[in-house]
This record gives sequence, C-alpha cells and structure tokens, in this order.
Amino acid sequence: MKAEEVEALLEQLASAAATGSGDAWRRTWTDLSGGLMDDGVVSDGAYAALPHLVEAAAVLPPGQTVDFWVDLGFIVTADYRPPVPADLEAGFGAALGLAERAATRSLLAADTPAQVCAHLVLSCVAFAGHHTGEALGRLLDPRGSGLLLVCPGCGSDTEIPEFFVDPARPPFEAPGLPDPAPARHEGHPWGEAAEALREGALGEGWEPFLRVARDVAVAGVSPETPGQAVLCLVAGMVAVRGTPQRAARELARQLMSLTGYFRCWDCEQTWTFADGLAENPDGARPQHRSTAAWTDSDGAAATVESAPAGGTGEAVSRFRRDGNAVLASDGTPWGRISVFSDSAPGSSGGVEALAVVSRPGRPTLVAGAGDKGVVCLWDVTDGRLVHDPLPGHPDAVRAMTALPLPDGRVLLASGGDSGTIALWDPGSGQPVREPVGDWPGGVTGMCAATVPDGRTLLVTATPRGAVRLWEPDSGECVGRLNPYGSPIRSIAAVPIAAGHALIAASDTAGRVHVWDPAVDDPWERGAAVQLSARALADADHRVAAVAAVPTADRTLLATADDRGVVLLWDPATGAPTGDGLPGSTGTAGPPVITATTLHGGRTVLVAGVRSGQLLRVWEPKTGAVQRITLDVALTCLATAGSDLVVGHVGGVLGLPLPGVG
Repeated sequence: MKAEEVEALLEQLASAAATGSGDAWRRTWTDLSGGLMDDGVVSDGAYAALPHLVEAAAVLPPGQTVDFWVDLGFIVTADYRPPVPADLEAGFGAALGLAERAATRSLLAADTPAQVCAHLVLSCVAFAGHHTGEALGRLLDPRGSGLLLVCPGCGSDTEIPEFFVDPARPPFEAPGLPDPAPARHEGHPWGEAAEALREGALGEGWEPFLRVARDVAVAGVSPETPGQAVLCLVAGMVAVRGTPQRAARELARQLMSLTGYFRCWDCEQTWTFADGLAENPDGARPQHRSTAAWTDSDGAAATVESAPAGGTGEAVSRFRRDGNAVLASDGTPWGRISVFSDSAPGSSGGVEALAVVSRPGRPTLVAGAGDKGVVCLWDVTDGRLVHDPLPGHPDAVRAMTALPLPDGRVLLASGGDSGTIALWDPGSGQPVREPVGDWPGGVTGMCAATVPDGRTLLVTATPRGAVRLWEPDSGECVGRLNPYGSPIRSIAAVPIAAGHALIAASDTAGRVHVWDPAVDDPWERGAAVQLSARALADADHRVAAVAAVPTADRTLLATADDRGVVLLWDPATGAPTGDGLPGSTGTAGPPVITATTLHGGRTVLVAGVRSGQLLRVWEPKTGAVQRITLDVALTCLATAGSDLVVGHVGGVLGLPLPGVG
C-alpha cells in the first residue's frame, strides 16, 4: 500500500461526493483494500490510512457505500490484526464511531441482498466495538457448510455439520437481557433500527426474539450487551432490510438460531453460540443449567446439564501438560510432572503394565514393563530407578500386580504374552523363582485376593477364559474360577471385609462376573453377588474394564465401557450407586481406569482411553470432573496415594492429582 494510492482514492471519493455519482473509486478501493489486508493479515499502515478513507466515504449517499462498509468490517475483525499504535488510537477510535453511524445509515437506506445485509449488520456491530462482529469471518456463507465454533473455555474447535436450516419455529426460548440492560449515551445511530423491526418479520413464534432485538437497538449496541441479544438484532435487521423478502426471512431465521447454545466436545461445557463465534470474548461464562444445546455429533440439539461442583451434574475444569508442568486452563501452574528415568529401556512398545508396591515403613515403588519383558522399579517420589532394569521375563509383559503377604513381605507378579507368570522381590530386584506356566493367549490381567483363612492368592486371567488362583511362594495352582469359561478382558479384586476380597471380571462380550475365591467349588456363589442384569441392560452398558474404588466406608466396583461411560456398583447388593460418569466425544475407546483416596478421605477415579491423551479425574461424591490433556498416548494407569502414574508408548510419568470439588 502506497501513500499515492490512498491519495488517489480520497480524490475519487471527494469527486463522487461532490457530483453525487461516479464509480471510479470502487475499483481503486478494491485494489487498495488488498494492500490493507492480505490473506487475513492487516497491514501496519492500515490504521493511519483508514480514518481518512472513512471520513471521505461517510459523506457519500448511503446506498453507494454498502460494499465499502462490509470490506471495512472484514478488516477490523481480521484474525491477525496488529495492535493500534498509541499515537493513532484516538483517531482510529473516532473513525470507527463515524463508520458505525454511516454504515447504519446505509443499512437503513439500501435494499441489500440478504447475505450482504447480514455482513453489513455485523460490520456495524464490529464498528460499535462488540465482539459478535467477529462472526463475519465465520459466516461468509451459512448455506455452504457447517458451523465452526471455538470453545471459550479450552480453545478446542467444535464443528456442527449442516447446522444452518430454516426453522419454522424457534428451537429454544429467546435470550434475555440483564436488568438494567447496558445502554449507550444519547446520539447512538440505532434508534431508527428499532423502529424498523416490525412484528411478524420472521414469522409465527419469533416475536420474543424481535422484542429483544428492539430493546438492543433502543439502548444502542454496547460492548457489554450479551452476544445472544446482539445476534437477535443482526437477524432481525436482515429480516426487515434484506432482499428478496423470502430469502431474507429464511436467512434471518437461520441466524436467529445462533442465539442458542452448544456443548464443547472437549471440555464438555455448554456455551452460547455468540461466545463461540469470537476468539476469547470478554465475559464468556459456561452455562450452568439444563438447556437445549447443540453437539458436534450429528447437528442435532440435545438437552444437557451443566452444573457447578457439588451439584448432581458434571462441572469440568481443564488442565494441560506444558513440558514438565501441569497448567490450568488460564495458564496458572498447578503441579509438576515426574518423568520416570529410563522408563522403557530397549522397548519400542512403551510400558504396557503398571503396579504400585506399598511396603510398610519403606518407600512406595512403581513397577512397569512392556514388550521386551524388562521390569523396572522406580521410587514414586522422584521417578528414579531403584535398581537396574530387571531382565529375565521371557516375553512381553501385559499384566502386573503387587502381592502383600501375611508375613509382611510384598512381592511383585508379572504376566506375559505367552502365559508365563514371574514373581519378583522388589526389595532386592531378584526373581523369587523361575517363571511358570505357558498358556495360549497370554495373561490379560492379574490381581491379589485375600481370603478369610489368612492367605493372599495371586489371581490370573487369560483371553481364553482360564481364571486361576495361585499360591505365590510355591507357584502351585490352588483353585479355578470362571466355570463358564468366558474370555476375560479385565479383572480386579474388590475387598468386602477385612481379609476377604471378591474377584470381578469383564469378558469380551461386555458381561461382568463376580466370584468368591474363598469358595472351593467355582459354581458356588459364596459371598459373591452378581451385578443387576436389568441395570446393565437399561444403561446399555457393555463393560470393558473393571476396577476397585475405595471410599470412606466401603469399596465399590467401577465398570467402564468403550463409550467412555463409568458406573459404580455396591458389591454387597449388585446395584448401581450414585450417578455415573457419562461418556462424551473424545472419551470413547478401550478404557483404562484407576481409583484412589486423596487426603481428607475424598475418593477420585481417573479414566482414560488406550492410545488417547485425555484423562478425566472424577469425584463421584460431587460429580465434579477435571480433565488433563497430556502429549503422550496412554497405555495404562495406576495410583500411589494422591499421585497418578501414567504408562504410555514412550515410558512412564507421574503427576499429582488435582484436588477435585
């Protein structure tokens, strides 16, 4: 952009104003505007040139300058705008005020095609300093594609395909204005717009929206006016000033649908469309109420609940990894991540199994292993190796568990791809005995079960349905469970009393089985109570993973499915307890879950998806959820007190769990 070009355009604008005609300036403006903004980037010289151009264009007949004001609207709402230099702020601000008055005159005076009219109204709103004007770039052609929104909470994009339809009636209630409504000083240019917004312009049922539009126009568009209400004004003006009338009314109803709500697929919070159409709008707040909100799944509206922590719904806060720090959504540092040293030595497949070894009076250790069969032991406090990596497992390790024995010893068991079972002394790092077993299909899960006679048994499961009980020291198989032989996908021990635990398992058909290892005959029920078949069917819950969840007064059973849903069950009755953790977009897939008790006795459950990067930390008592986004692909999870241990394709890391609720 050259000064000579600006001077030439100013001369042509002055000539057109003097003669009342002349279109030479239009072509010059088209050429010059490409220099003011190139590929969405506003040039540094724009702020110096635009005040002079606005002053010259403002005196032209209103019907001749529609395109000029629309082009200017795109410039002042561009995605990449340098800050206005301090010495130009006053002049540029005054130019925007003049542009608002002149553009509003053009809006009221000209018969404008409906789509252009929408752009003109949004330009007027942008000149008034309201963030809804930024919708210009997202609404180039509502008929052509879906709606793309940016979540004000987490910054994720939410796309709603085929959003723009012509609704015969409003799909939701008209938004309200605060009392008192934000108002501008006298002399704002929107008074005539209020008079133009006649009843019936949008058809039956839309009058409440037009009343909101008139209220905004009477008060004048203020930066503090709610975005939903400003969109009512935009749509209403398209209905009364756009042409042809039928097309204008249809487009206006489409735009009026933007006064509703959407639910972000990522942070699962509900926002107004108006807030999602702008980048980081001031005053954006999640909606804490039941409301019809659009999702990104199929473009359909669904009633969703968004409640604050302590309520019955799911309130979400978000954390993300930044290097070795965990940051809250506002950038506040929350905690540090420990990267466990030499997490996966010689392994290309990362860590596939974790176990936490708690020894009385000694540091808590974390054990992990993966494809190469090498077992590592780390100090959970700092992530350092306490031994050299332990070779000797003959195959890839798929399952691990700690075995606290009655004599005070704690052993570590690992199960391999080929069905081998190894036992280790975590104190010395030496194997207790040679690996035993060689069962087809490998070991898919293992846990430690205490029985009333004082023994602690190792329980192993295979995908072919063999669930065996082992005496750890001798390696002798002392019992079998799962008489139906269902292929097992996940297994967990659930304590029901001191020295007595039940075994819960999910099979590949999504069913849950509960057995009592204290009973010699696997067909006998003993203390085991099966989960309510009706409750499982009503929830359409096909279970893929199970875990024990300690609470202040008992241990519950958690079940997770491939949709991301997690339910809690009382093992004494087999009935569901409390509200579950719902699934949502981004949480579906093979689940990985773990649970622990934080300081103060609060129970939290952590849920993720294998190969995913998102963790949800859920406090069942309050329903509160916090989401942590990592930059690694998850493989397994474990908890050590209030620390979370994450196995991933590149190793292991630890982080403190956020305090929830």
